[in-house]
Amino acid sequence: MSQRTHLVVGAGPIGSAVVRRVAASGDQVRVVTRSGSGPDLPGVEKAAADAADAARLAELAAGADVIYNCVNPQYHRWATDWPPVANALLAAAESSGAVLVTTSNLYGYGHVDAPMTEQTPLNGAGTKAKVRIRMWEDALAAHHAGRIRATEARGADYVGPGSESHLGDRTVPKLLAGKSIQVLGSPDTLHTWTYTEDMAMTLVALGADERAWGRAWHVPSALECTQREAIARLAAMAGVPMPKVGTIPGVLVKALGLVNPMMRELPEVAYQLDQPFVMDSSAAQHELGLVPTPTDDVLRAILSAYAVAARHAA
Repeated sequence: MSQRTHLVVGAGPIGSAVVRRVAASGDQVRVVTRSGSGPDLPGVEKAAADAADAARLAELAAGADVIYNCVNPQYHRWATDWPPVANALLAAAESSGAVLVTTSNLYGYGHVDAPMTEQTPLNGAGTKAKVRIRMWEDALAAHHAGRIRATEARGADYVGPGSESHLGDRTVPKLLAGKSIQVLGSPDTLHTWTYTEDMAMTLVALGADERAWGRAWHVPSALECTQREAIARLAAMAGVPMPKVGTIPGVLVKALGLVNPMMRELPEVAYQLDQPFVMDSSAAQHELGLVPTPTDDVLRAILSAYAVAARHAA
């Protein structure tokens, strides 16, 4: 197979994982961030650009076979920052002929009372849900019009090294220090969690498989448990006692929201941790042959990242 060229827009945990996977295959990768940062690997070219700059993005996309949208605007600025970025990516995909593969989530479904599939209606009513719905509808309309080829990977709350996770910085350091833990939402409702490496795996697979284009896909995700169960499994693996687990009071979340823009946005999506929020990813597994990372391997990766950080800090 001839060498392909990939444009990865964004170099957070997902974008960087995509870059590593594509570079390991021997293909050429161009990673775009505002600062020009990204993984330092053979075959990886780094470029500085504003993802909302349509002309610059089209220039960088020239000759690309696949464009990966791994952009992550500040949480409280989605309504402002996403539309111009999404439009610039659509234009870059159209001008270059590259497949547009978008990193997405489950917000568009809104409140659900059953496991989510790709056929679950996009009934989300919040601002962030509407942003995501509009992005997909615009990309799908352009796909059906023959202007671009588009697909989307939808993942649940991320877990994994470097991710801003409910099972990350808010939890693991306290667990390892023997302290009690307070979680957002209910500690005892069933939840699906998506490993960052599985999101990257899915994005790369979707870009390479024409059967995936014109559809959205759920990322294969093996970790499905309550927050309390996840903490218990992490504690057992780390060889530490199970900590006391409680819930962050809603009044405290509101108070923190007065000074923290991120916390101010949480009430809009609090339902995801207050009631069962489960994702069915069987379509990608059965139709595309994608296999999720086993649960224990995901949890070991989380703990390993904190062990490495602790050694470096010592």
